[in-house]
Amino acid sequence: MKNQKVWFITGASRGFGLDIAKAALADGDKVVATVRSKPDQLEATLAHHNDLLVVVLDVTNEEQVKDGVKQAIAKFGRIDVLVNNAGYGLLAATEEATDAEVRKQYDTNVFGLLNVTRAILPHMRGQKSGRIINVSSLFGYGASVVGFGLYASTKFAVEGITEGLVLEVNPLGIHVTAVAPGLFSTDFLAGDSYVTSKNVLDAYAGSVGQMRAAAGQIHGNQPGDPAKLAQVVIKLANTENPPVHLPVGKDSVAAFRNKMAKAEKEVTAWEEISSSTDHIKVGSVNA
Repeated sequence: MKNQKVWFITGASRGFGLDIAKAALADGDKVVATVRSKPDQLEATLAHHNDLLVVVLDVTNEEQVKDGVKQAIAKFGRIDVLVNNAGYGLLAATEEATDAEVRKQYDTNVFGLLNVTRAILPHMRGQKSGRIINVSSLFGYGASVVGFGLYASTKFAVEGITEGLVLEVNPLGIHVTAVAPGLFSTDFLAGDSYVTSKNVLDAYAGSVGQMRAAAGQIHGNQPGDPAKLAQVVIKLANTENPPVHLPVGKDSVAAFRNKMAKAEKEVTAWEEISSSTDHIKVGSVNA
């Protein structure tokens, strides 16, 4: 008989979060789905499922996060799977983005993820079990699309946080994976899951400016099926030894391999110079 899990999914009102919530409920699990507003709308979308708890919280508000986790524990008694999905994109050249715009991007995509993780880890440690799934991006492997470099940097952070967390919590029975989706037909490029900088510079019209114009046209033509990604996440949560990094989608797998190949090529080209910086030991033949 299947062991019923309790999921805590941030950013569940749409996109990957919503599809993962649907898949987990369909798989017979319990779901705590978080939204920043309109909880009734999500409850209706998920058919007021008996195993569903919708919690209103903003991941950037640490007190709201703590209260949301308390509600989850009070309702279901435990949290087995955390999906850190809440986030959004910022389309801007680095010079165009203001300090406030960049900080807001990091507050949600990085510090919000940390807020939720810190709030849930004590419960997972107490259980001596748990799964943390951090939603990254193929951009977490490389800033490969002009204008999304700052967004990519937050996903680089997610990949790094995941790696460090694995070292800390694996001995405690907790597994952590960074899932990096490629381009999927969610509403990410529909205009309300990413923002553009208010400042627009003519100097970047031929690069970032072209991406601003093209972003809306890409929407609806992405190759990935988000319902299939949700099934990958379900399988991941039930895998005994999950990977630390999991690219999802052919484009994401290619991005990962291209990143590794490019890095290897660069390191090899500079290896002689890069390796020439150690102190020369006294008495060595080169002293």
